[in-house]
Amino acid sequence: MKNTSRCPWAADDKLMIKYHDEEWGVPLHNDRKLFEFLLLEGFQAGLSWRTILHKRKNFRKAFDNFDFNKIAKYDKRKINSLMKDEGIIRNKLKIESAVTNAKAFIQIRKEFGTFDKYIWSFVNYEPINNKFTSIKELPARTELSDKISEDLKKRGFKFVGSTVIYAHMQATGMVNDHLVYCFRYNQIKII
Repeated sequence: MKNTSRCPWAADDKLMIKYHDEEWGVPLHNDRKLFEFLLLEGFQAGLSWRTILHKRKNFRKAFDNFDFNKIAKYDKRKINSLMKDEGIIRNKLKIESAVTNAKAFIQIRKEFGTFDKYIWSFVNYEPINNKFTSIKELPARTELSDKISEDLKKRGFKFVGSTVIYAHMQATGMVNDHLVYCFRYNQIKII
């Protein structure tokens, strides 16, 4: 889209622009996709989202298309093979956390029926529409992301600090953090 006002973080990277324009902030209710973002946000910790986004296809292939049932069954041999995969972030703690988180994710699904019901209950099943005018206003975490992070940790999740969870909330549309002048702000607000 030429001459379209969008959030400046998308910059001039084609993949980031596509992600911004089509995915980021859209309310998401599919458990596998929610797990995908939880896994990817965990791997992002300490890195840029651009790095993760450019490796997303590799992650998808390496982690069985983000099938949490399969990932929960990964053993040491599979973890060692992932450690050799140059297409992903080869951090053993993060790889092991994907397995731990898949198991905890399954437990939440058993308790609530879906992860979607669990995670969206924190926002009363309605996106929070913020009204930020500058990227400098975007928080890295909030009291709500603190609360969700704490609850996930109690349930056994790893790499789910408040900053990771707030990024997950932004990505999955629990909060609309498109800047008010961004063409996506109002489009997402009415979804």
